[in-house]
Amino acid sequence: MNTRAGFAAIIGMPNVGKSTLMNSLIGEKLSITTNKPQTTRKRILGILSSDQYQIIFLDTPGILNPEYLLQEKMLQNVHAAVKDADVILLMIDASSDPDGKKTLLNPVVSALVNDASLKKILVINKVDLSDQPSVSQMILSFNSTGYFQKVIPASAEKKYNLESIIESILEFLPFHPKYFPDDELSDSNQRFFVSEIIREKIFELFRDEIPYSTEVLIEEFIERSESKDFIRASIIVEKDSQKPIIIGDNGSSIKRLGKVARSAVEEFLGKGVFLELFVKVREKWRSNPSLLKSFGYTENND
Repeated sequence: MNTRAGFAAIIGMPNVGKSTLMNSLIGEKLSITTNKPQTTRKRILGILSSDQYQIIFLDTPGILNPEYLLQEKMLQNVHAAVKDADVILLMIDASSDPDGKKTLLNPVVSALVNDASLKKILVINKVDLSDQPSVSQMILSFNSTGYFQKVIPASAEKKYNLESIIESILEFLPFHPKYFPDDELSDSNQRFFVSEIIREKIFELFRDEIPYSTEVLIEEFIERSESKDFIRASIIVEKDSQKPIIIGDNGSSIKRLGKVARSAVEEFLGKGVFLELFVKVREKWRSNPSLLKSFGYTENND
């Protein structure tokens, strides 16, 4: 057997560039990205295949101290990804956490980096926002901790040093048959990605608590070979007061959301779609176990 195949979990604090890194490594936008923290809620699988290898990336939510049940589920996704992984990519932000203290002092991260059984690569992201002497010092400092098998400076957004990351991952993957066909990029279906695209646009268009209080459910998805696909989606909010914010005066906000979301969905699917959006209130859904389960936040994070 001459192919290497295995799992690489991408973990780190919120907004360090985990989703951007996976998208850049795979060459396709699978994980939604915004400038707001906690955009990623579920573990998202992305597959990079070549003749010699298959790396299965696990993009994870940002590590935080949970304040409600949804955030507990998000943290469970991190632990599940680490458990499944052959190698861990721990990311830090070179611009906002140059000494790594924000990250390494987090109890969840601390437990992981002190686990000698885990193979760990530290990715110092956003080095394009720093200077070379500072980056060199960071590399020396993190190497001296002995926590990491590799320390790699990178810029996920600028696609800098991605090849070094791939080569380093491959050092820790076993010789193993490929888990997926070469033409597959993820194990998630189109419904999931469409719901994520709509949720991304909510993060981009709305402020304050609104993006964090919303979930998107695809109620109907009809593929049509001779015409546009039909998609009906519900935007779930937590409070009655949030519903008119999403809808806007005379429906202005939801029309704007529908327009930008439809355009992004069409780009993703490669064809035209009819997109209908509705808003529903499900009080305190972020702390409701049965609602979270129905939204795909299962106990075992499958």
